[in-house]
Amino acid sequence: MTTRRAACNCGQLSLSIEGEPVRISMCHCLECQRRTGAVISNQARFRREQITFAGTATEYARSSDSGNALTFRFCPTCGSTVYWTGESFPGLVAVAIGTFADPNFPAPTVSVWEECRHPWLSPPSDPSTKRVPKQG
Repeated sequence: MTTRRAACNCGQLSLSIEGEPVRISMCHCLECQRRTGAVISNQARFRREQITFAGTATEYARSSDSGNALTFRFCPTCGSTVYWTGESFPGLVAVAIGTFADPNFPAPTVSVWEECRHPWLSPPSDPSTKRVPKQG
């Protein structure tokens, strides 16, 4: 079984994850852009039971663009967002792909809210990528 480690920039907040993600996706929504400071957010969702948490997290809760509640957990020392949960995916934990620091991490298979995609950012080239349109 695959074991992966995700961590914040300073290493204080980390996750040990057993097994494969149930979904790997990218989000182009404006809220994700603000949250990450990047033009796209990438996440891997895992079942809660797959994850062992270590360190202290600070929480920030808000509604998503589609109106669903989200709670983000980030390191109180370095500020890195490491993981989050949401009412639209109960029992799952979304982990920021960049926190794995693994260039061989599998590519996203779902692309969300491409209507907000920056025009200079190429859309996923894999024709099997599921596209989820903007909601609301």
